[in-house]
Amino acid sequence: MSILKVDNLHAFYGKSHVLHGVSFEVEAGEIVALLGRNGSGRSTTAKAIMGLVDCEGGIQWQGRDIQGRKTFEIAHLGLGYVPENREIFPKLTVQQNLQLGQKRAGQNGRWSLDDMYDMFPRLKERQHTEAGVLSGGEQQMLTLCRTLMGDPDLIIIDEPTEGLAPKIVELVGEYLKKLKERGISVLLIEQKLTIAMAISDRALVMGHGCIVFDGTPESLRNDTYTRKEWLEV
Repeated sequence: MSILKVDNLHAFYGKSHVLHGVSFEVEAGEIVALLGRNGSGRSTTAKAIMGLVDCEGGIQWQGRDIQGRKTFEIAHLGLGYVPENREIFPKLTVQQNLQLGQKRAGQNGRWSLDDMYDMFPRLKERQHTEAGVLSGGEQQMLTLCRTLMGDPDLIIIDEPTEGLAPKIVELVGEYLKKLKERGISVLLIEQKLTIAMAISDRALVMGHGCIVFDGTPESLRNDTYTRKEWLEV
C-alpha cells in the first residue's frame, strides 16, 4: 500500500521550470532510492514534497493531499526530512539537538535517546559536546537521529553519504536498514550507486527533471543504457 504518492509534479524556482511531471509512489516499509546526476531534480523533488519550493501537481500522504501545506504541518503529519547541508544547531550540545527533534515534548515514539546512542555510540560519547565541533560524519549521524526523534513514518534523506569516509558510509547503510526493520519508509536521494543498490527495494532514476527509470535494483543493474546515460558510473 502506497503511503506517499507524487503525481505529475512540476516545480519552479522563479521562472525556472525544474521538475516536469514527476510521478512515483513509496509503499509502507519500503526503501526507494532516487538516483541521478547533479542537477537532475532529485533535491528539488524532496523540497517540493516538504513544501519548500513552489510546485504544481499532486502530492498525497497516506491518502491526504498535502500539496501547498506549510513545511511544519507536513512534518507533523509524519514525514521526516534530512537535508544535504545537515543544518544542525552548532552551539547546542548533541543531546540538546536530539531533544529539539522530538515532535512534542514528553511524547513517546518509536525512538528514544537511548536508541540513538545505541545505534551510534559515538554520539553518546559526545552527548555533552557542542554540535558545531563534530566531524562531518558525526554531524550526519546527529542530523539523521534528530529527524528520527520526531517519530516519522517516512524519512527523506538527501545525500547522507556525501563526503563521508567509507566506514561511515557502511554504517549509514546499516542504519537505513534498521529504519526499515522498525516499519519506517525511506526515500533515499543518493549518487553512490553501490549503497543505493545494496539496501533499496526499488530504484528511481531522474534526468532533466523527469523520472526516466522506475524498477528494481536488479533491473537497473542490467540496464546498461540507463546507467550510462543518466548515472555517474
